[in-house]
Amino acid sequence: MSRLRARWAALADRIDAGTPADRDRSVDALRALAVLGVVLGHWLVTALTTADGGLSTTSPLAHMSRLAPVTWVFQTLSVFFLVGGHVAARSHESALARGGSYRTWVVQRLRRLFRPVAAVLTLWAVAAGGMLLGGAELNTVQTLLRLVLSPLWFLLVFTALTAATPLVARLSPLWPLAVVAGVDVWRFGFGGPEWIGWVNVAAGWLVPYSLGAAWSRGVFARRTPAALLLGAGAVATAALILWGEYPASMVGVPGARISNLNPPTLAAVAFGAAQCGLALLLREPLARAMRRPRAWAKVALVNVSAMTIFLWHQTAMMAVTALGLLASVDLPGLHTVPDSPEWIAARLLWLPVFAAALAVCWAAFRIHEQGGRRPKSARTTRITARSHTEAAPAKEITHA
Repeated sequence: MSRLRARWAALADRIDAGTPADRDRSVDALRALAVLGVVLGHWLVTALTTADGGLSTTSPLAHMSRLAPVTWVFQTLSVFFLVGGHVAARSHESALARGGSYRTWVVQRLRRLFRPVAAVLTLWAVAAGGMLLGGAELNTVQTLLRLVLSPLWFLLVFTALTAATPLVARLSPLWPLAVVAGVDVWRFGFGGPEWIGWVNVAAGWLVPYSLGAAWSRGVFARRTPAALLLGAGAVATAALILWGEYPASMVGVPGARISNLNPPTLAAVAFGAAQCGLALLLREPLARAMRRPRAWAKVALVNVSAMTIFLWHQTAMMAVTALGLLASVDLPGLHTVPDSPEWIAARLLWLPVFAAALAVCWAAFRIHEQGGRRPKSARTTRITARSHTEAAPAKEITHA
């Protein structure tokens, strides 16, 4: 154990020493928190049960509505779009200053996003075909594929906004916010068609993305604008939930009449704005925390594999659930209906197992994100400095 601690301390020191002095580590910390928030949120509010014979999806939120505040902590996508807008705007500006072309810039930005997607799609295409040939129920296979593929909507939206960065970098967040409000008034106030709500998929996430671009322009250099954003977003969210009849849950709940997330509603966007304000206020405390080598090393490791973690976390949960079926009994917190505090306690005990399964996925598939060959030596650690304007962390760390 002491040897492991010593090796970890040495690695952390190397990562810290190799980080450019001008890198804003709080940006990487916010990105890591956003990714881990999504992962833990999915693991806590998604349940695969055997109640109907095959595997089917449900949520503790559908059975215990008082758990809605949990979503206020773990629905962190707005922070991810905030950081994405900030980093993309700075990166584009830096590329232009160096005389680079838009095409080269956008290809480099998006390549890292889509390399690991191919591995996920290939594995699950083979797995789905194998399950169907092996006699698995079609509904079970569809349930599993939905869980794997549903996070990909985020990539499509993020890709579109990244590609549009030159157009939206100086856009006021009030414009997409007005679109979201108008769509909701039409849908819920005047009985407009449901399909119009999908306009908010772009407009809703453009709000935090454009806030990130405003951050890159120095709009949030002082704490006052961020505090106002937090306060206004929180008040608006509370009002919309209490008097506007929006759901309290900031994620979709099976069977609910309205989902705040699918597509985004005005309540979700207001909540996201408050979340962005809080994130901006936390920059200084996070920057201080990141001066500690071991804390910074953990954040750097999460950032260098952020897409791998995001894309494979549902697969990790499903792998554990499937292996649990070998026990021939429904395991509490894994296969049982999530309708009691006992289920919550049991699910918390499963989280480390999910994390271990995700670590296996990370070890197997991280190479697709990092885009390089594995070192010849199993003991080699490669650390490559990157510009602070890139989406990846300051270091790229590859272990054999």
